[in-house]
Amino acid sequence: MTSAATTPEQYLTELPDDRREAVTQLHATILKHLPKGFETIMNYGMIGYVVPHSIYPDGYHCDKKLPLPFAGLASQKASVNFYHMGIYATPALLEWFVQEYPKHSTAKLDMGKSCIRFKKPEHIPHALIAELMQKMTVQQWIDTYEANYKR
Repeated sequence: MTSAATTPEQYLTELPDDRREAVTQLHATILKHLPKGFETIMNYGMIGYVVPHSIYPDGYHCDKKLPLPFAGLASQKASVNFYHMGIYATPALLEWFVQEYPKHSTAKLDMGKSCIRFKKPEHIPHALIAELMQKMTVQQWIDTYEANYKR
């Protein structure tokens, strides 16, 4: 479910009542702990947390006009989804997250390569997401991206 919203605020406002509070709270958690330099935009029909062209002029290798994506937040049909590219690109960070998750949520971890799905708002581990967001600076993400993806 992608959105045509042009701002994160519009995206949040347009969410169904049963999702608005959960996504808004998770967005607030992310923003509070987002390292300096990342920007929040609408990206791929969801809220995106990106490295802007002013810091990384090369942009995203898939489409150089787009800023380098780092994380994303979306309300999908059956879940609230949080995407974190650092988990996908850094095995040690993924291992840390998987080990820490049960300490913060009673729900089984439902995860793809970079996507963490939360089917119930009460299962969103805000403290863990806050800690995860602080584990990678803009420069660390650029270095990781260039080492793994830039061709």
